[in-house]
Amino acid sequence: MATIAFIGLGNMGGPMAANLVKAGHRVQVFDLQPEAVGRVAGAGGIPQASATEAVKHAQVVISMLQSGRQVEALYMTGQDPLFGRMAPGTLVIDCSTIDAATAKATAQRATAHGLDFIDAPVSGGVAGAQAGTLTFIVGGSEDQFARAEPVLHQMGKKVFHAGPHGAGQMAKACNNMLLAVLMAGTCEALNMGINSGLDPKVLSEIIKQSSGNNWALQLYNPVPGVMEQVPAARGYRGGFQVNLMCKDLNIAMELSRDSGSPVPMGAAAKALFNLHQVAGHGEFDFSSLFRMFRQGGE
Repeated sequence: MATIAFIGLGNMGGPMAANLVKAGHRVQVFDLQPEAVGRVAGAGGIPQASATEAVKHAQVVISMLQSGRQVEALYMTGQDPLFGRMAPGTLVIDCSTIDAATAKATAQRATAHGLDFIDAPVSGGVAGAQAGTLTFIVGGSEDQFARAEPVLHQMGKKVFHAGPHGAGQMAKACNNMLLAVLMAGTCEALNMGINSGLDPKVLSEIIKQSSGNNWALQLYNPVPGVMEQVPAARGYRGGFQVNLMCKDLNIAMELSRDSGSPVPMGAAAKALFNLHQVAGHGEFDFSSLFRMFRQGGE
């Protein structure tokens, strides 16, 4: 078993680190929020006073942060960048969802330090992180992917090699843009049914067995009272925040511009989620977009 440093212990990172502990690894953990460190320490993680301390003697370093700027600061531009603290040959796995340009630049700097860096954003949500059923989308060389794959399988069910550095982030941007479109459309359709007098539970089952079936209906219904153990059942707390969806949609818009790809549906979804965010719902789960469609709000 390996010594693994895990930095970033939020809704996703905390359960991921805990699953590595369950797999038998020595997991040295750090987060700026002491309560997040405490939760993973309770599961067997070894708390560290700083990111620098966390990476000592680690063969693998994993990060799960909220932005490309945070990734840059952690590894390259901060007061004590980690690339100058790791032993040559260390495998660095960044599971943050960031722009592809930052992922590529970070990989280049890692190579200059004799390190193996991959971008490995995830799909599957908090429930997938807790259950160890995440999907990892990897950008890096074939050799780097082969090194990382066994570790990733201890936190997830499916691991895809999307291509060279940055490809993982590109694929994740495509996925999350489509997810936003699907969630917006699901909220819109279910609200129309409710306003027409239909039972949302019955309507959801009908659509699930029909051509409108999608992931949101199957696993993440946005209507309160329809499905248990989803954010809609607990006031839209936890899960994947609107703030993060807006950040991911900004990344998708940048990718559409750089690749010359028209994304009218993605742009419409971005506008809806931005409106929801500025209305004060940024810290709620992204399925709370359903509230926007309810007549008079909730």
